Amino acid sequence: MGRERTGRHERGTDTVREDRGPVRYGPPAPWPGLPVLPGLAEVLASAAGDAAQPAGGSAALREAACAYWGRRGLHCGPERVAAAPGTAPLLLALIAAHGGDVLLPRPCPASWIPQARLLGRPAYQVPTPAECGGVPDPYALLETVRRVRVEGGRPRLLLLSAADDPTATVAPPELVREACEAAVDQGLHIVSDETWRDTLHRPHDTVLVSPAEMCPDDVTVVSGLYGALTPAAWPVAVARFPDTARSAARHARTLDVLTALGASVAGPVAAAAAHALREPDAVTERARRSADLHARLATAAHRAVLGWGALARPPQAGRHLYADLGPLRSRLAARGVTDSLELEEFLSARLGTPAPGGHRFGDELGALRVRLGTGSLLGTDPQRQTEALTAPDPLELPHIAAALSIFRAALDAPR
Repeated sequence: MGRERTGRHERGTDTVREDRGPVRYGPPAPWPGLPVLPGLAEVLASAAGDAAQPAGGSAALREAACAYWGRRGLHCGPERVAAAPGTAPLLLALIAAHGGDVLLPRPCPASWIPQARLLGRPAYQVPTPAECGGVPDPYALLETVRRVRVEGGRPRLLLLSAADDPTATVAPPELVREACEAAVDQGLHIVSDETWRDTLHRPHDTVLVSPAEMCPDDVTVVSGLYGALTPAAWPVAVARFPDTARSAARHARTLDVLTALGASVAGPVAAAAAHALREPDAVTERARRSADLHARLATAAHRAVLGWGALARPPQAGRHLYADLGPLRSRLAARGVTDSLELEEFLSARLGTPAPGGHRFGDELGALRVRLGTGSLLGTDPQRQTEALTAPDPLELPHIAAALSIFRAALDAPR
């Protein structure tokens, strides 16, 4: 049928035991493997005595978010912005504010399906095209909407991400346009997660277009700042709402939900986030160098995965790649690996870092898919991590070369 309804398990479908797996409660965001930018740490420390933030964020934080989006051609006023301590509570509030059934690409970020389930919302996954993840195939989307309605469902909301976690791909603008037009034609509102938009590996060769540029009245944009601007340990995300009366009501409802959750950004984190969103030279330079470094690491990791005999789309953004080890099924079965949960356990142990299986992202349990991060290749020594940012060829640094050697040997005979 080209879709899978999540939120309930039917007889005969695969289920995931909740007492198994090294990342039982969900995988962490791909780790940057880099020390905190000193200037951001100074701002955070200087704001240690700041008062609590209101639900939705202070005026200073929202104005900084408006300036950030304005530099990307998405102009808005602070009254159309909401902030929260991370993308998870912000998306939860947005789903609650919109009502109806939720449509998602397959695979999708790990938190999306659990959030829909938490709210008791039916969630339907739509296949993505061969060339990328993050954005559903337009024809499959239309067919899914039709069948959901035939079954009595109420599809109202589509979540997508043009720069995608977990696949690390960037959707072509024409695909984004076709998918958005199909969604809007069917009366769906779109939430565009643009957390990874500033982490393009080849920014001069890759065109990323926000759905909000194509359908301004029907797209809410969400950005988790951990993608490029702030450390993942300082959770903050911002949402930009369309300039319509309907969206104003949804904005108010979102603030109600954030208030009920107590989901306010910590004062010191808000100060650091506002500083980062203004994009001073030190922040933009770190973001550029970090993206370039992870591009090199991801390219090397991609070569290694292909060297295993596995499949993976070339990574285009972020700090990870998504591999399909299906071609190695018989080889892995000999080691007791027959599904993505067992693959997760096997590779996490071999690599010494979480390697979440595809089931975390809504892929079939029987598929041997896994998200592999690049941050762990930088090690844990802050001095060496910083050195990698400025090295002419970071892959030649001894600690990175050693980490890549371990990565390449992940499927060798047990040590």
